[in-house]
Formats: sequence, C-alpha cells, structure tokens
Amino acid sequence: MTNESLPVLAILGGTGDLGTGLARRWAQAGYRVIIGSRTQEKAEAAAADLREIMAERGVGDIGVEAMENMAAASAAEIVTLTVPFSHQASTLELVKPALQGKVLIDVTVPLVPPKVGRVQLPEQGSAGQIAQNILGEEVHVVSAFQNVAAHHLQEGHGLACDVLVCGNSKDARAAVIELVEAAGMRGFHAGLINNAAAAEALTSVLININRQYKCHAGITISGLD
Repeated sequence: MTNESLPVLAILGGTGDLGTGLARRWAQAGYRVIIGSRTQEKAEAAAADLREIMAERGVGDIGVEAMENMAAASAAEIVTLTVPFSHQASTLELVKPALQGKVLIDVTVPLVPPKVGRVQLPEQGSAGQIAQNILGEEVHVVSAFQNVAAHHLQEGHGLACDVLVCGNSKDARAAVIELVEAAGMRGFHAGLINNAAAAEALTSVLININRQYKCHAGITISGLD
C-alpha cells in the first residue's frame, strides 16, 4: 500500500534493471512509483513484470504505474532519469516543461562504448552538469546512484553500498538522501553539481574492478561514527 504523505516518484527510462530495481525498492517503502518509457507498451510491460515478481516474493499490492515519459514527469513530484547517456539530452528536452520547480535525480553516467572502463567525462564536466544546463536553475538537479550495481537493486535485502549525492540545492539533496535510505542504502551530501564528475568517473573504475574480481562492487564511506 502507498503512503499518501510521501512524494510521487517517476522513473524515466525506468524499464531497465536499474530503473525497475529502484522502483521495486521505493514501492516496497510505500511510495507511489510511475515507470516511464518512450512508449506506453514498454512501461506497462515493465510494471506488469515488477508486480509479478513482487507477488512471487509475497509482497502484496504495490503502488507501481506505467506512463509515457512526459506523462510520468508531469504526474510526479520527484523524477529520476535512468536512460543511457546517448539518450539523456533528448529525453530531458522532451520533459523539460514538466520538470520546472521539481527535483530531478540524474543517474546518467557518460560511458562511451566500447571503452566503458575508461573515464571519458564530457567537456561540460559531467552528465549531471549537462542536465542542469539543459533544464535551467528552476529545476533542482541532483546526481546520485551512479555507483550502485543494478544487480544488487534487484535483490530483496539492504545494500552495503553508499551513495554520493551532488546538487546545488541542499534541500533537494536532503530529499534525495531520504530516497537513498528508503532504498536500503546510506546517502551522503557530496557537494554541488560540479562534484558529480567524481561519482560518474568512479563508475568506470568500478567496471574495471568488477571485471577483474568478477563481482558487483560499490563504494563505502569510512571514518564515520
């Protein structure tokens, strides 16, 4: 059952492992979650698959819906973008009118195939900065979740993985940290959107670690009480 006091969430490009993993965890935490896609059919299929998986795990009615990306962005209070870097700009241009005054969580990593294990940040500095440039200052862009393995999000337990949260609004960062915690992880204020470059670059480092050690590595912040 959804908690009506919680913000409505949308995940654009939410039909992949990362998007459905976040949707699963947030829906279980009581959020109303809208899976967005370029087509209604793909969104419906992903939502149906998610409901079936949750039913198999003994989880009852969860608040997951399906819409095209523009409708999803319009209906939500906090929007998450989980599309590949090659589709980031076009998706944001499409939904820009629906995002004004809202928080956008940008999960984009500027990977350049086939050498995804090599750090190749864009000339703007980061994908998070690109999102902020496209959307303007009326949208609170927050960069997060780049270093979380989609494989682990699909699992049913908490994650030993921390999340760096970057954005120009401290209040928006705090709202995203609440969602990080709702998904079973720890979130940390990591500075302005400029600092998103560090988290995005770490993804290529983790890809190399995953290949070398055959794992799904994340990051952990040490030195805290």
